[in-house]
Amino acid sequence: MRRFDPSENLLVRKMEAFVRLPEEDKAALDRVWRGNRQSVSAQCDIVQEGDPPRWMRVIAKGWACRYKMLVDGRRQITGFFLPGDMCDLNIFLLPRMDYSIRALEPVQYIALSPFECEKLMAAHPLVLRAWWRETLANAAIQREWTVNLGQRSALERLAHLLCELHIRLKVIGMVSDDVFDFPITQLELADTLGLTAVHVSRTLKELRTRNLIRLRGHRLCIADFHELCRIAMFDANYLHLEPERSIPELQADCA
Repeated sequence: MRRFDPSENLLVRKMEAFVRLPEEDKAALDRVWRGNRQSVSAQCDIVQEGDPPRWMRVIAKGWACRYKMLVDGRRQITGFFLPGDMCDLNIFLLPRMDYSIRALEPVQYIALSPFECEKLMAAHPLVLRAWWRETLANAAIQREWTVNLGQRSALERLAHLLCELHIRLKVIGMVSDDVFDFPITQLELADTLGLTAVHVSRTLKELRTRNLIRLRGHRLCIADFHELCRIAMFDANYLHLEPERSIPELQADCA
């Protein structure tokens, strides 16, 4: 796995985890990546529930989360957006946002209008195919998170989330020697895993005691990834991070 290059187009790298793209498609995505960026400070909302969804956003730098807030102030985090991720391809088809997106650290993102998205997809059908595959993979992640909340223990939930983030970051080259940035607080982990912050603290301590992870500041080291996977019963197949075969190969299978 290549090391992280800050100048690299992570949108291209992420899309090529789903579909092998020709140079002209990469060039189109490169124009998107090098477009105007907007910045949001840590712990500020990028978009709020109830807003009209005018843009499709691509995270260029930093981490963000999708969340729902109950009227009594309780929060459930339902997803993490990493560099190269799209904040829901077809969200602008809906009249109102039914969730909010918040920056977990300083975030830069690229905003594409519906017209820009449709123009890009019409001109580059393999880009559209890659985006649809990412959409389906995101739905699979949501199903796995439902299993996490409903069936796994606290230790299994946390281990599973760490395995997932490790794989997703490794795909875009943001893991070095099993170490990666981890700008998630214990309270945010609690709101993700359906636990209390105290329970998360105890669970992190157990993973440390077993020498499975090391966490210093906002840097996480996975010391024993295979054992972490075993504890979590983690199977990365639901992430669907294998480039699709070429269209001629797919057509041959259908012949």
